[in-house]
Amino acid sequence: MKRILWFRRDLRVEDNPLLSHEGEVFPIFIFDTNILDKLKSNDRRVTFIFKTLLHLKQSLRLHGLDLAIFYGKPVDVFKWLLNNESYQEVSASGDYDEYALKRDRDISLMLPFNLHHDTYIFRPDEVLKQDGTPYLVFTPFYNRIKTHFSPEHIGELLRVKQTLIDFDYSLIHCIDGDKHTIDPITLETIGFIPQPLSKHQILLPEEKLALFEHKLENYSKNRDFMALDVTSSLGVDLRFGTISIRALLRWLVVQKQKGCDTEPFFRQLIFRDFYAMLLYHFPHLAWKNYRYPFKGIKNDQNYEAFCSGNTGVPIVDAGIQQLLESGKMHNRVRMICASFFTKNLLLPWQWGERFFAEHLIDYDAASNILSWQWSAGTGVDPQPYFRIFNPYTQTAKFDKEGIYIKQYLPIVQNVPSKFLANESYLRQYTISNYPKPIVDHKISAQRALEYFHLSF
Repeated sequence: MKRILWFRRDLRVEDNPLLSHEGEVFPIFIFDTNILDKLKSNDRRVTFIFKTLLHLKQSLRLHGLDLAIFYGKPVDVFKWLLNNESYQEVSASGDYDEYALKRDRDISLMLPFNLHHDTYIFRPDEVLKQDGTPYLVFTPFYNRIKTHFSPEHIGELLRVKQTLIDFDYSLIHCIDGDKHTIDPITLETIGFIPQPLSKHQILLPEEKLALFEHKLENYSKNRDFMALDVTSSLGVDLRFGTISIRALLRWLVVQKQKGCDTEPFFRQLIFRDFYAMLLYHFPHLAWKNYRYPFKGIKNDQNYEAFCSGNTGVPIVDAGIQQLLESGKMHNRVRMICASFFTKNLLLPWQWGERFFAEHLIDYDAASNILSWQWSAGTGVDPQPYFRIFNPYTQTAKFDKEGIYIKQYLPIVQNVPSKFLANESYLRQYTISNYPKPIVDHKISAQRALEYFHLSF
């Protein structure tokens, strides 16, 4: 059987379902212009993907295979492929957002489509309530998961012998309708500018796991403290599949056998599945509130201040600077920023979600969208609208010494750390080249409560 192996969110050789079936194969990756045309030329994710593809090509070559890289619309690429060769099927791993499902349906009309589940622990229709409907609240979903989880969910998929179809794998093949051109394999070929990646972003997943092993025992206790480097940094690897979710779970089993408390980290992985399941069943959540008619107040000036890290609230501005500089943001800071955005500034959560989507290197549509809905209090499993994070008390609790803030916001380097959590000081005294807070927390929080109460 001649089979196209379509790599997407599974950019690895180990434990990959695409490499677990014998036959004559044609491994490909498509730089999808339906997606890329919406991105800025300095999008950090494209640099990460490109470097990962070069590593994947090398790994495949060690096993007698290779990777053909295409640039164009998937439908055009497959039309061109089928006009030049006869294939019996395309094999790909599941991707469940609305665009991905439509894309795969279109390709399945051209060629038999063998879809493998790989990206998440569970299929999006696998863990449902007894009446067959999806869970809407995380805790019951999580409790059900713990009884449903089995060794099958962590089983390794072994690589088998495959024969490579002859092709020119040394160039990027650009397909535009019926037109086919070939170019050198560079980021510039597809219109992007190489971006610097952080030290964590260039580490291999196994290197990150080796570092995380020493942090896992205290993960639950330390993960909210921004200045402590205690997270796994595997978000981008899970997003693009440079590590198998099954391999990560097997690693957790080993750590648990060593006596480590793995439950808090496992719970975060289940949140990832929960959000993916929700977006699969309710695709309109990508733009529409689930529970309440909250629209927010469109204020371009406040939005610009937030996106540029000039709100005058140090913890918020530090988080934005971290995001702009590295494509990352500490999870606790993400919640603080999202609460400030939707509650204190009353901006539409869709604006914030879109801004994060432009800059997060580990951007996962389901996790980002549902997290923003949670912060706005409009989601399926909502944060109550009256729960509003106080960015100053959050700072005092989780960055008391101001280490995180001063790392990413050096403009306040000379401000005593205790004042970074003191709104009265920040409003009263001028810090050179740094703005005063654009809103008063108490007043804006009260305004939010009144706005939400009237809306609901």
